[in-house]
Amino acid sequence: MSSNLFGIPDQFDVVVIGGGPAGATAAGLLAKNGRSVLVLERERFPRYHIGESLIPAVMRPMEELGIVDRFDQRGFERKYGGTLVWGNEQIPWNFSFIKGGPYAYAFHTRRADFDTVVLDRARELGAHVLEEATVKEPIQDETGRVTGVRYTVQGDKTVREARASLVVDASGQARVLSRRFSEITWHDQLRNVAVWTYFDGCDRLPGDEWTNILIEGLEEGWFWAIPIDKDRQSVGYVTRTETAGKTDASLQELFLQEVERSTKLKHLLRDARQSGGWRSARDWSYQSHTFHGDGWVLVGDSAAFVDPLFSTGVALATLAASTLSKVIDKVLDHPEIEKEALKRYATAYSGFFDEIRTFVERFYDRTKYKEFYYSLAQEMVDPEKKNEPSADFVQLISGLSGRHPLLNLNIDDLTAGSSVGAAS
Repeated sequence: MSSNLFGIPDQFDVVVIGGGPAGATAAGLLAKNGRSVLVLERERFPRYHIGESLIPAVMRPMEELGIVDRFDQRGFERKYGGTLVWGNEQIPWNFSFIKGGPYAYAFHTRRADFDTVVLDRARELGAHVLEEATVKEPIQDETGRVTGVRYTVQGDKTVREARASLVVDASGQARVLSRRFSEITWHDQLRNVAVWTYFDGCDRLPGDEWTNILIEGLEEGWFWAIPIDKDRQSVGYVTRTETAGKTDASLQELFLQEVERSTKLKHLLRDARQSGGWRSARDWSYQSHTFHGDGWVLVGDSAAFVDPLFSTGVALATLAASTLSKVIDKVLDHPEIEKEALKRYATAYSGFFDEIRTFVERFYDRTKYKEFYYSLAQEMVDPEKKNEPSADFVQLISGLSGRHPLLNLNIDDLTAGSSVGAAS
């Protein structure tokens, strides 16, 4: 096996494009199992990223990586639940994660720090990580199978190659392989625009709500307020793209106007001072038509991304990465099952994603009341009505409903003599 000038080999079991939570989780768990892995990350960590509030489903892959204690050491706020001003009565109501077990909390994070912890752990576990490396294109053999990638490193125009048995696209919304090999569907009901910034000197919610995320719905949109560092909060406003387009106000002006129409949020910000610039994003809820192909597979935002109402992005990405690492581990030992194993992964992933997307779309109807949203969750995840509707609601928004096999995907039958073409 040869190596390049960085001392990194050019042949691997797996090449992962992207070192964010999805890519780093997949790479770390594969390396933990003794697989040779190369992570090619376009940026230099730590780097800024939105998505600072996590849900309990993220705890399982973080436990597998062995790093949950590091988030406490970093001083991340434990997130025990949420406070909503949502529904036709505009009366605040709370939820607590402990009601949806088995994890009583998640974290609010500075994503630059969180993502760095996860990527550093992948390094510790044995993955080769090359930052400021831009993937230019996949390498394909005469049959069209992806057998590696070509990439460059910042400051060096040399195009280098890395070969692998499988290539994982975890490149986020850059969608390095997804753009080439798959169309996407935009979810029209979730074509939104978000504008956000940061405030210091914020008040906090009282008592047991101290570390809750605040989600406050208004007539034309909603706010998030996330306590991420002492008295600092990340505050964002989300509205329909078409709604934002009907006003002459800038997104920043719209944000400030809507703060004044809020109830809880404006009190949290009454003595606060803005401590960050304005950022925005739009039209971000989508799903790739194809999650895998010959020699390649998608995970994280390169596969799909759903509206951030319930902060599901990181949890969905890392859960999928954890499952994918187990699937790839089997495929590397049994290459003949690759197509069917990746098909099952894709089916489980898209099913879990669709559950979240469907609930978010229906939750956006703010003309209802708390009990309606509880019963909606129960209808989706507990039709036998084994639990209280409020517990089903918490379980669903925790990402732990367990209704889809992404959480417990089994492909053992594919390596036990079963027909590879059997239905999943």
